[in-house]
Amino acid sequence: MKKVNIYSDGACSGNPGPGGYGVILEYNGRELEISGGEKHTTNNRMELMGVIAGLEALKEPCEVIVTTDSKYITDAFNKGWLVSWQKKGWKKSDGKAVLNKELWQRLLDSTGRHRVKFVHVLGHNGHEYNERCDKLAVSERNKYAQD
Repeated sequence: MKKVNIYSDGACSGNPGPGGYGVILEYNGRELEISGGEKHTTNNRMELMGVIAGLEALKEPCEVIVTTDSKYITDAFNKGWLVSWQKKGWKKSDGKAVLNKELWQRLLDSTGRHRVKFVHVLGHNGHEYNERCDKLAVSERNKYAQD
């Protein structure tokens, strides 16, 4: 399996408000940047969309390390929240419905064919790829903020 690094970040002005995501895929010294956004969204939705866009860009099963500053995403996988949510019919421990269920399901679908590890980094803390992804996300957010 190819070993791919995916770096992702989301940005939102207001919550909800205009938002964007930025992703960098790195494989064997080569990089691909992906970005997008929405006029009315939330930061968590943009964080999810970034990872989804990165994984969906892969053409074959890969060994993937996803690096993000989103604890929402890394904890959902690394602390077993997703497994628990699914067992409880997409309910959180407090009994409330899981937000962004359709994106979580899409993310689970996109991880299914790969071996994926989720790594958390501190945002805005000098991590080269996180900073670059943030710039991509903010640029997309700004496009929608001007409409």
